[in-house]
Amino acid sequence: MLLSLVAVSVVLACWSLFSRGFERLRLTSPMLLVLAGIAAGFTTKDALASTLNAVAAQHVAEIILAVLLFVDATDVRGGYLGADPRSALRLLFIAMPLGLAASVLLGLWLLPGLPWAVLLVIACVVVPTDFAPTSSLLRDDRIPERVRGLLNVEAGYNDGIVSPVFIFALVLASDRTQAETPLDALGRAIPEAGKALLVGAIIGAVLAVATNTAERRGLMTGQAKRLILVTAPLLSFGASLGVGGNGFVSAFVCGIAFNYFRTSPTFSTELELVDDVGFLLASGMWFVFGLTAVLALGFGVPWGMVVFCLLVLTVVRVVTVLLAMLGSPVGWPERLLLGWLGPRGTSSIVFGLLAFNALEGVAEDTVVQVLVIAVLGSVIVHGASAPAAARAYQRSQRKVVT
Repeated sequence: MLLSLVAVSVVLACWSLFSRGFERLRLTSPMLLVLAGIAAGFTTKDALASTLNAVAAQHVAEIILAVLLFVDATDVRGGYLGADPRSALRLLFIAMPLGLAASVLLGLWLLPGLPWAVLLVIACVVVPTDFAPTSSLLRDDRIPERVRGLLNVEAGYNDGIVSPVFIFALVLASDRTQAETPLDALGRAIPEAGKALLVGAIIGAVLAVATNTAERRGLMTGQAKRLILVTAPLLSFGASLGVGGNGFVSAFVCGIAFNYFRTSPTFSTELELVDDVGFLLASGMWFVFGLTAVLALGFGVPWGMVVFCLLVLTVVRVVTVLLAMLGSPVGWPERLLLGWLGPRGTSSIVFGLLAFNALEGVAEDTVVQVLVIAVLGSVIVHGASAPAAARAYQRSQRKVVT
């Protein structure tokens, strides 16, 4: 524990001191933390599996995901669905479900012997996108503003939307629950989601309106306005669990409701504290991911699993996005960019660790191996190829102009 604390602190301190230089080299803090985690993992390998499987580790991962979902819900720029809401809805409600279905079918072929519920859990781990390991992409002017906006909306909402599916699949796949059929799992998941929607919406709206009122009457300091945004996801998560709801959905909906009802010209500044808290929590998860990589890769990696991850990261992503964008105003070069620029990151790590904690036997080992291969593969594939893809798009646009 002490070694991990020192390692994370040293990496974050070094990254902070030389962040501009690291940015020019396209080295993000998640990448450095993964390397530090791998180095530390060789000294803690024997105790790591039991630590990750502890109830405390599960609760920590749940709280981290709740905060990240809240941050994502409040961090979408240009309106709730960006400047192109119809195309954003296509990505979220056509491309993502198609990606989940295609990943399950691919798993039946390349990951034989696993129940479809476990494959759906794996799909929920590997399909959602996250730009933490390649955050500079969303600031790269070579990528069209429309593409960056759509990717920002997708990354902000997809993990919140997929979380009920993840919980449903996990309930069905876990040997520790009483769900024996999909109807049993749905019978548990739907009421949980309904309670979560209600609790999250009420808490987000009440806190936002109360903040507006207190601000008008001069009752709040600048620090308090930032602090209430940190308490909101924790309150909605805990309250939802208290009434038997899905805490993840509640935190996500709370963020949307707070964003909708909060009337303040300085709202983006008020979000800085919860953004930083989310960044620190995610940094811890990237270090844990490095530790997990040592454990997972020590099992030996079947070729079928590597092929599965590469296909999900590339072919499945590109094809489902192209299908979703048929008939949209987005041009074909932009569609290809949308399909290719789909890195995986923090949400995959948290979903994967929660699944690792809930499942047993072969399913448990497979989930953590797929998580490690998919995220490491994404860092390599998308981190290395994204600048080249942006340059290729620029060249294609110059040819069209000439």
